[in-house]
Amino acid sequence: MNNLTISGTGTAVVTPFTPGGEVDYPALEKILDYQTHNGIDFLVALGTTGEAVTLSEIEKERVISVFKQNKNGLPLVVGMGGNNTQAVCETIGNTDFDGIDAILSVVPYYNKPSQRGIYLHFSAIVSVAPVPVILYNVPGRTGTNMTASTALQLSRDFNSIIAVKEASGNMQQIMELLRNKSDTFAVLSGDDALTFPMIQLGASGVISVVSNVFPLLFSEMVMNSRGGNDEKALQIHYQLLEFIELLFKEGSPPGIKAALECMGLCNSFVRLPLAPVSEQLKEKIALRVNEIFVK
Repeated sequence: MNNLTISGTGTAVVTPFTPGGEVDYPALEKILDYQTHNGIDFLVALGTTGEAVTLSEIEKERVISVFKQNKNGLPLVVGMGGNNTQAVCETIGNTDFDGIDAILSVVPYYNKPSQRGIYLHFSAIVSVAPVPVILYNVPGRTGTNMTASTALQLSRDFNSIIAVKEASGNMQQIMELLRNKSDTFAVLSGDDALTFPMIQLGASGVISVVSNVFPLLFSEMVMNSRGGNDEKALQIHYQLLEFIELLFKEGSPPGIKAALECMGLCNSFVRLPLAPVSEQLKEKIALRVNEIFVK
């Protein structure tokens, strides 16, 4: 088990598709080159933003391979989660972890497990994972909230659980996590719009969607906030806030893919059941991207 420390800005990278619906691997390479040369601290593959649930196992393997070949020395975190504990453990057991630095594993969805069930689920994952594990709490998508006490208990009981991506939006819960966590357990923002206030309260960084488009600017915000230059960080926070709101207006990742298309990094195609954003929203996103780059 490595001694990985996760902090700063990590990008939850999209999975680009061709007009025919295939994974666009050359576009993925272009996106990774853009990311790794523009200030981010780590990469996240096959997360929610990467539409992992719509990819076949063969596609996932090839996507991971592309990340490994193009990560340019940055830590690589790979999403490995689900609502079937046994299946997740089998996936972990069948994965080549050479070049993978950590797992991001979401709270089980649809089943609505109890807090005890969540604890046992992650206990099973930790028992087979050869790399550190980052918990991912996103009740708006999973239907179940992992409480602060459950996340903290997991961090105390398993040294290999090194962080939680907290996307509950519940500031009371977030503050409970930050107040009671150990120095070796990181709390990462899972909401771009809440990253600045969360870092002010003690969070270590973010797993970001907006940094797909603005890796340098968003990393600068995180770096300044963590370094005590709050005035500069706050300026960037408000500069990006309207853009962040637009990105999520019709769901993610369709919004961020629309922005990446207007930059020429990939097409905006998504896989069903997701649908592309409306033309009206796409125009607003493109306008805001251009305005921010001009500034």
